Amino acid sequence: MTAQPTAWPGLPIHNVFTRRDRIMKIGDIATATGLSVETIRYYEKIGLLPPPARSENGYRHYRPLHLERLQFIKRCRSLDMAQDEIRQLIDLARQPDADCRDVDALLARHLQHVRERLQELASLEQTLVQLQSACSQGKTVRECGILDGLNAHQDTTSSTEAHNHVPGTHGKGHA
Repeated sequence: MTAQPTAWPGLPIHNVFTRRDRIMKIGDIATATGLSVETIRYYEKIGLLPPPARSENGYRHYRPLHLERLQFIKRCRSLDMAQDEIRQLIDLARQPDADCRDVDALLARHLQHVRERLQELASLEQTLVQLQSACSQGKTVRECGILDGLNAHQDTTSSTEAHNHVPGTHGKGHA
């Protein structure tokens, strides 16, 4: 017996949506995408996901386009793209005959951000290695070189602070 292709592990593609109406409830689409129900509602609230139709009892009814959009968003987030970047890509995708220079430019800006972040992380690593090297085994906490290093006055207005990165956001100057 040959294995059927799957939409997600263990579930054949034809079972992703019921054959009758090709509709999924929020729990089903959450399972299919690996996203939480709260995340799906959030993407809907901020406009990354079009609102689904609702049944008379208020249940959301998701269609294949919602699944595809959520998979697209999830892939973009796995590449650490910000919500605004994802929104721009979605808008650009709505113009299939347009020149793709804007898509390329967006990705180039994002790649530059990633490169800057890698430099910041390398600097952070170096600082942590220096702090750790201040540790002399066998001393008391009062004599701890790491704590002394953390308490030492240092310039805290580094470029790392200017480009602080929280997943899903890019500080000022980044899309």
